[in-house]
Amino acid sequence: MKMANSFRGEKKNLLYLGRDCPKGPHYFKRRLKNIFLKNKDMKNPEKSKELTAQGEFVMKELEALYFVRKYKAMKQRYYSDTNKTN
Repeated sequence: MKMANSFRGEKKNLLYLGRDCPKGPHYFKRRLKNIFLKNKDMKNPEKSKELTAQGEFVMKELEALYFVRKYKAMKQRYYSDTNKTN
């Protein structure tokens, strides 16, 4: 039961981060659901650790995408005047 709760928390975190996915939140939610359904009957603890590590990697990648987008918006906001020539 403990492992199921950790997967549930990981799924919620992935759904939260996936709302800013470049292909859209619906695409990400559908893919995430398919992945979790595909592995719902898995009993091997080694495989579950491997899948958890893969999920954490995806979360880090989504966070990186979010920060890059945020950085680009901030850079455009503050440095847009220096690129213009009159």
